Amino acid sequence: MNNAQPKSFFFAPENAVEAKKIIVKYPEGKQASAMLPLLDLAQRQHGGWLPRAAIVHVAEILDVPAIKAFEVASFYTMFNLEPVGKYLIQLCRTTPCWLKGGEDIARTCETRLGIKAGGTTPDGLFTIKEVECLGACVNAPVMQINDDYYEDLTPDSVMKILDDLAAGRQPKAGSQTGRCGSCACGKNGEGGEC
Repeated sequence: MNNAQPKSFFFAPENAVEAKKIIVKYPEGKQASAMLPLLDLAQRQHGGWLPRAAIVHVAEILDVPAIKAFEVASFYTMFNLEPVGKYLIQLCRTTPCWLKGGEDIARTCETRLGIKAGGTTPDGLFTIKEVECLGACVNAPVMQINDDYYEDLTPDSVMKILDDLAAGRQPKAGSQTGRCGSCACGKNGEGGEC
C-alpha cells in the first residue's frame, strides 16, 4: 500500500465539475460550508484517504486558510489521513453494540483478518478502525464497511461478510437477520414485521 504523500493534488475533470456543483449550493460568501463534501470528494478520488495536498487544494478552492481545512479533516472520523484498505471496516465501540456482542464482532474481524484495530492486511484489502456510534443502535451490533452498514451481526455473519468481500462478492448490506428496517425483533430475535 502506497502511503507516500503526493506533492500536489487536483480534482480530476469530472470531480472538478462536481465540486463546482457542490459549491454553488451555498449562498455567496458562505462557500466554506462546502468543506465536508469537497473533502469527501477528494478522499474518494484518492483511494479512500486524504493526503495533505488534497486538503490544501480544497482550502484553496474555498478560499479559506489551509489550517481550517486541516482542522475539519482531522476532527471528523469519516476522513482518513493515511491510506486504508479497499474495504474500510468501522467497528462501533459504544454501549449498545458492546451490550449486544460488539466485542465478539471485533474479535472475529481481528482473528479472521489477522490484524488488530488500526491495522491493514498485508494485501491492502482490509483495514479495521474503531469508531464511536454509527447511529444504528437498535440494530446492534453494527459495523460499516465503506458506505454500507451491516447490522444485527453475529460472529458467523461477520465471517461470511468478510469471506464474500475477500472473494470479490458484494454481501447483502443491512440487517443480517432479515429484520425489516429497525422494527422490533420477532420470535428468537429474527425478522420483525413492519
